Amino acid sequence: VFFFSPGSPYQPVIEALENYPQKKFYNVSKLGGAKYGVALIQLLCFTLDTLPYSIRVLFESSIRNCDGFLVKETDAMNILDWKTKQNNVEVPFCPARVVLQDFTGIPAMVDFAAMREAVRNAGGDPVKVNPACPADLTVDHSLQIDFSKCAIQNAPNPGGGDSQKAMAKLSPLKAQPRKLPCRGHTGCKGPCSAGDSSRTSGQFSAQIENTPILCPFHLQPVPEPETVLKNQEMEFGRNRERLQFFKWSSKVFKNISVIPPETGMAHQVNLEYLSRVVFEVEDFLYPDSVVGTDSHMTMMNGLGILGWGVGGIETEAVMLGMPVTLTLPEVVGCELTGTASPISTSIDIVLSITKHLRQADVAGKFVEFFGSGVSQLSVADRTTIANMCPEYGAILSFFPVDNVTLKHLKHTGFDKAKLEVMEAYLKAVKLFRNDESSSREPEYSQVVQISLSSIIPYVSGPKRSQDRVAVNNMKSDFQACLNEKSGVKGFQIAVEKQNDIVPVHYEGNEYKLSHGCIVIAAVISCTNNCNPSVMLAAGLLAKKAVEAGLVVKPYIRTSLSPGSGMVTHYLSSSGVLPYLSKLGFEVVGYGCSTCVGNTAPLPEAIRNAIKQGDIVACGVLSGTKNFEGRLCDCVRANYLASPPLVVAYAIAGTVRIDFETEPLGTGFNGRSIYLRDIWPTRRELHTVEEECVISSMFKQLKEKMEKGNKRWHLLEAPESTLFPWDLKSTYIRCPSFFDKLAKEPVAPQPIENAHVLLYLGDSVTTDHISPAGSIARSSAAAKYLTNKGLTPREFNSYGARRGNDAVMTRGTFANIKLLNKFIGKPAPKTIHFPSGQTLDVFEAAELYQKEGIPVIILAGKKYGLGSSRDWAAKGPFLLGVKAVLAESYEKVHRSQLIGIGIAPLQFLPGENPITLGLTGREQFSILLPPELSPGMTLDIKTSTGKVFSVIALFENDMEITLYKYGGSLNFVARRFL
Repeated sequence: VFFFSPGSPYQPVIEALENYPQKKFYNVSKLGGAKYGVALIQLLCFTLDTLPYSIRVLFESSIRNCDGFLVKETDAMNILDWKTKQNNVEVPFCPARVVLQDFTGIPAMVDFAAMREAVRNAGGDPVKVNPACPADLTVDHSLQIDFSKCAIQNAPNPGGGDSQKAMAKLSPLKAQPRKLPCRGHTGCKGPCSAGDSSRTSGQFSAQIENTPILCPFHLQPVPEPETVLKNQEMEFGRNRERLQFFKWSSKVFKNISVIPPETGMAHQVNLEYLSRVVFEVEDFLYPDSVVGTDSHMTMMNGLGILGWGVGGIETEAVMLGMPVTLTLPEVVGCELTGTASPISTSIDIVLSITKHLRQADVAGKFVEFFGSGVSQLSVADRTTIANMCPEYGAILSFFPVDNVTLKHLKHTGFDKAKLEVMEAYLKAVKLFRNDESSSREPEYSQVVQISLSSIIPYVSGPKRSQDRVAVNNMKSDFQACLNEKSGVKGFQIAVEKQNDIVPVHYEGNEYKLSHGCIVIAAVISCTNNCNPSVMLAAGLLAKKAVEAGLVVKPYIRTSLSPGSGMVTHYLSSSGVLPYLSKLGFEVVGYGCSTCVGNTAPLPEAIRNAIKQGDIVACGVLSGTKNFEGRLCDCVRANYLASPPLVVAYAIAGTVRIDFETEPLGTGFNGRSIYLRDIWPTRRELHTVEEECVISSMFKQLKEKMEKGNKRWHLLEAPESTLFPWDLKSTYIRCPSFFDKLAKEPVAPQPIENAHVLLYLGDSVTTDHISPAGSIARSSAAAKYLTNKGLTPREFNSYGARRGNDAVMTRGTFANIKLLNKFIGKPAPKTIHFPSGQTLDVFEAAELYQKEGIPVIILAGKKYGLGSSRDWAAKGPFLLGVKAVLAESYEKVHRSQLIGIGIAPLQFLPGENPITLGLTGREQFSILLPPELSPGMTLDIKTSTGKVFSVIALFENDMEITLYKYGGSLNFVARRFL
């Protein structure tokens, strides 16, 4: 059993919970006494009340899992001595569970299947290869918008899949799209649910049809379900191989639970269904904690559950019984005071806190919230704030459990008896925060104070999520972006062209496109927008807008992708869903869509007009990422905004608007309608939220999840111990990571005469390294799939094909926005120096491998930013990359490089390729001594005779051990031989 070590020297402090004699737990507050030997002095001086709550969770885990090998007594003592040991000591952490989503989960499960194969081939028992730590895998990233507004898109969707074939497979009933209400009276070809009769005497009563067809999640009436059902049908057809593999995994592996498609987003399901807050196994109690393959796993900290994203490679190791190793962090106390303004949403609070904490330099630290302002935030607000911590660089942002948390759990259907046990346990181990208590606050490394009263509405963009723009400054800021040189904010548009207008004919009407025009508007309610208040705000704003006579231009690609059926339920039961639909924001399905680039192409006329006029077109979405080129290659400016602001900007049709002084549009009787006229008040939101977001929704969601998905139940899957690999499959392939599996490691080999595969600059993201969106038709991955007999419509996306190493290796560094200094412009290209050819990155790497020439990567600062993505390390490894030489790294990605067997090297402070006079065209020789040590300095010699030193970024002996074994997968696999 993984949840505690039977050999822990701290077992004497196991006791029964007061008033619950059958419940046992480690009472860490009673540690002390001569029986603990050398630790006595430290323990007697120890006061648990002074530890930050997040550190208390680490401490409890170290006590419970202490086995003298993976977790030692000294680790527990180091955590106790946190204040003096921070930043200097590595400690292990054994999380209670793991959460995977399908894009990053499928390579993990493919590795498990391949590990079984390798163990069998090496003479071991493959049945022993199972997760030791409970793991939940949520299939939530496969959704693509093949159907929008109940009509199939004419152009190929970016993820592929033969839409026409899929359409033919649908039943005649499903294949007949319903006629929908028009989005405006201009050029209306009917049926128009408002009708001319609704405009008498300047009054308007929107008579929007709401056909009572039942939502599959809650058996509640939901309008226009055909779009959802058709997209579900397409998803199951397109991803059948992957889904069959997931189902096989759920059958043969112990401790694996698979949440089928169309259930909800991983983050939302994690909050609503998987979270325990307090684990109970065999009447033994301990804190819930989680790691997962998504950087936004930090969302759970808003519920008092310690957790963060560590990437697929580290997650696989945890699943096999290895602890997560982390440097004891500084803990920044964030004191919240005051009350937010009525027009500020939780998104505004998130972006404001993001700015403050980024300025406070919390990178690589824990953040813990306290103060009077905390009790004013709902759990939804807290999870929204905690979700964004990767954007300000913290490891996690923790909200201790308090009365607000318990009230939330009660409303979401937690069993009353379990809640009573939970409260008693958390108070016994001092993990419950009571605002009314007179006890002192924990001691923090530093304290940051933020007044909620100072927060005003913001958006974020146009290229980075950390670049906030006050809504009242949006118009002037965009104008500045047009003037500024090309870069993180600038577009460098000539002054004489900044007011250009390009006329375009679309659906029988003429429209005018100009810089700042909105062409994509997506309301997405996962991660930082799961908060019911912001979704209801969007719906209420839409209702008021429709009733006022406002419309959204039909060429704007609008969509509504709820994070779970719960969101659809409360939008429907509150009566706002048909108004969102009237403005074009129809439910397209449940899963990642626009946020990861899975959006339908823009109308051809619009694309042509944008390109013809070199227009800086904009996308606005309520997501978490806005990397340039991610939404669409012709949409250059992407802004993150709260759901109601997404709707507002869609109505305005442009970001070049001052909401204070300029109207959104013209309503009935020619009246100018301003944002303030339709913005819902906090009282309205509170009333609707109380009436609609009720405990029954959570109960019904849980019932739906427990009953399962009919399509999933009918899906056939093998039950053999070893997976029957299909050599013809383009989705699932046995990777080569275990080809050289041996019981003993090989000493690190020197890297001699390596060429530079890529010479990159600063802030290279994991999305640049391993894109998750569409597979470009001219890419190396497309050539591979074409040779396998697939058409472009069947390519699907990189995310969906992460179980095929051949596709993912070819997709490595295939991002169209990759800027390789050898090329001088954005393109997934590089130079093969022996021949002088300019080739796709994969083709060049393939040539180097055939020639037996190792390759390295040169990079600038913050290499590996963004989502934790294991293929961002696995892909370069399979390309033959032996080392990365950068000025600095994102911590998670640095760990992933080590976990796959790539050496992360760092220039000495103040040095970089420019200061050293490197061109990247040299060959590099790196001497790796047999006995590496953490942080040691290595010498590099170039073919031009230059010698310089770098730092080997191995932080501890465990990382060196993993590197010597060829990565964590091979290290763990050897345990089964």
